[in-house]
Amino acid sequence: MSDNRIRPIRPADVDAVVGLVQDLAEYEKLPQLCHLTSEQLHRALFAEQPALFGHVAVVDEVVVGYALWFLNFSTWEGVHGIYLEDLFVSPTQRGSGLGKALLVTLAEIAAERGYARVEWSVLDWNTPSIDFYRSLGAVSMDGWSMFRLSGPALARTAAGSS
Repeated sequence: MSDNRIRPIRPADVDAVVGLVQDLAEYEKLPQLCHLTSEQLHRALFAEQPALFGHVAVVDEVVVGYALWFLNFSTWEGVHGIYLEDLFVSPTQRGSGLGKALLVTLAEIAAERGYARVEWSVLDWNTPSIDFYRSLGAVSMDGWSMFRLSGPALARTAAGSS
């Protein structure tokens, strides 16, 4: 990895990352929707065959940022890609290059493994993040809309009813 402040998440980092996830939920004005527990995150990251991966940004031995990601697959490219679920750096550390270092790490992983892309979603109102992503060369996927099945709609669909 190109920045020694970035490393793969360790079991001892889980509580700090959960706290940062809660900080992200506050920043995104949706704290009531954040129910992640340390046990859930630990299970997801450190299962025998994990489907979730993570990196942390560490300053003075304190976890101050994180990236949580998983693999997706492009049927058109025929290879995997990385879907970045969350990227967050503590407000006190913004502007220090940690957000870029986390993204560089994911780009390095994608390039080393032959993955086609790194992609993520961002809230439309989050212009500081959008500007940051564009400064790296990321492009908006205009014309695509994200859809979600959850809660009662998920249950109805799973049951075969509408």
